[in-house]
Amino acid sequence: MEAKLKHLEFIQTSINRFNSNGFLIKGWAVSLVAALFALAAKDANARYVLITYISTVLFWVLDAYYLSQERQYRALYQDVAQRELSQIDFTMDASGYRHGRASWWSAAIAPTLLMFYGSLVVLPALLLLVLTHLA
Repeated sequence: MEAKLKHLEFIQTSINRFNSNGFLIKGWAVSLVAALFALAAKDANARYVLITYISTVLFWVLDAYYLSQERQYRALYQDVAQRELSQIDFTMDASGYRHGRASWWSAAIAPTLLMFYGSLVVLPALLLLVLTHLA
């Protein structure tokens, strides 16, 4: 039983790491968009707003990757939790769980990511609209 618990602990550590990476990416995305907002408002330059789209898409892709990895490791965790003690092999290969909710595309359109990054797409559009009407 100790081997099974240790294996589950290894997998949970990976899940926590992917979750932390996703959280950090969201923080960087908000920080960068806020900084570009400030530059756009200061200089009344719409180019800064357009740059936010590029950075937002890149952060979205990276965040979706980490979410899909996290989901794959959650599926691995569930699989290992159901295994018999004799089947514990300490494998950390979760690539066999890439289907369904654990696929990259499914992670990219997850409601939490859609709401978060969707707002980072809509807000610059509104700012660009305001800047063009003020200029």
